[in-house]
Amino acid sequence: MGMIDAVIFDKDGTLFDFRASWGGWTERLIGRLAGLGAAPEVVAAVLGYDRARREFAPDSPVIAQTTPEIAALLHPHVPMLSLEALNAEMNQLAASAPMAPAVPLREVLQGLRARGLVLGLATNDTEIPARAHLEGAGVLDLFSFVAGCDSGWGGKPAPGQLLAFAEAVGVAPARAVMVGDSLHDLHAGHAAGMKSVAVLTGIAGREELSPHADTVLADIGALGDWIDVQRAL
Repeated sequence: MGMIDAVIFDKDGTLFDFRASWGGWTERLIGRLAGLGAAPEVVAAVLGYDRARREFAPDSPVIAQTTPEIAALLHPHVPMLSLEALNAEMNQLAASAPMAPAVPLREVLQGLRARGLVLGLATNDTEIPARAHLEGAGVLDLFSFVAGCDSGWGGKPAPGQLLAFAEAVGVAPARAVMVGDSLHDLHAGHAAGMKSVAVLTGIAGREELSPHADTVLADIGALGDWIDVQRAL
């Protein structure tokens, strides 16, 4: 496999445990929109969220779609807000959503930096909440590149964010790894010409992810050891 010089991470379900982090945001969004007159059960259904079980459906738009895409799906059921206002409301709630790290983030990411790896982030969330989440976890300073769906390179599964990262840090895509928890992440990695590593801290299971990944890890805590093996080959 050869040299790996850079790693670009997805955020939700990869750096942060998806259910623990976004269940609360979804509950708060449902409550906020209900307060404006939207039917809570309709909003929950559009979001693919089971309120009783606090579980996301595998095809929930919250998992892989961008904030503007989710807002567009919700907007017909929230006529009291303009699409722009709904988007702003969702971003505000997202920026303040308490994130649950999937692993001791600073320790794991510093271990990767100590290996000489450059780190980046590519998320279908918008950039301001993404930076707020990294800052809140005390790891923003470890990232050389942060891109949201509104940063100018589109969102995943298209490879724009990943190619922008490679260019920004001066690393050939073939010497970089995309790490994520969804098929959107893995498809983006392949489209960019990067290696793709899947983790199981999101909603998708091993059987869904493994055909599309170079490896499947329980979480990003195992990434450093995997990279060491690739470098030794």
